[in-house]
Amino acid sequence: MEKPSGQEVTALLREWSAGDRGALERLMPLVYGELRKLAASHLRSERGDHTLQPTALVHEAYLRLVGQRSVSWANRAHFFGIAAQMMRRVLVDHARRRLAAKRSPGTLRIDLGEETAAAPDRAPELLALDRALTELERLDPRQARVVELRFFAGLSVEETAEVAGVSTATVKREWRTARAFLRHEIGLDAAPWA
Repeated sequence: MEKPSGQEVTALLREWSAGDRGALERLMPLVYGELRKLAASHLRSERGDHTLQPTALVHEAYLRLVGQRSVSWANRAHFFGIAAQMMRRVLVDHARRRLAAKRSPGTLRIDLGEETAAAPDRAPELLALDRALTELERLDPRQARVVELRFFAGLSVEETAEVAGVSTATVKREWRTARAFLRHEIGLDAAPWA
């Protein structure tokens, strides 16, 4: 299947915002593949026996997206930005549940490299990252957005630039600065990411 145009997705998003439930039914087959690809990319480094699979992540994020009743969708980038937020929430909620069930302390190590994923057995790290990211969002929403898109949605620099509506140079700069902030907030002496 050919990748849908941004205009086609934007038109369907606007129809959905206007209350056309049929637009949502036409939209999901067009964006599902991209959402699945993002989830698979994010979970690529997971253990083979982990409990959260890409399909489950997409479906959980989809259910949360569908529940967004008051969103006035601007365009494709806006949709994928909200999808990244939903994936973040799903992963953080999953980590909280695992941690609550496990209740065992672990070594703090967060990998924010190019090929990252939040493994379910790294729940404390994911929750520490979420707290630090919430603080970053308060201070610099664009940097927090870049981290969210790169880490939680698994987007490349180029994809992040497209979704955020900024240049790749801006994404690289904001990514570098945000990682330094997160290192400081989480209290890591040596950066475990590049």
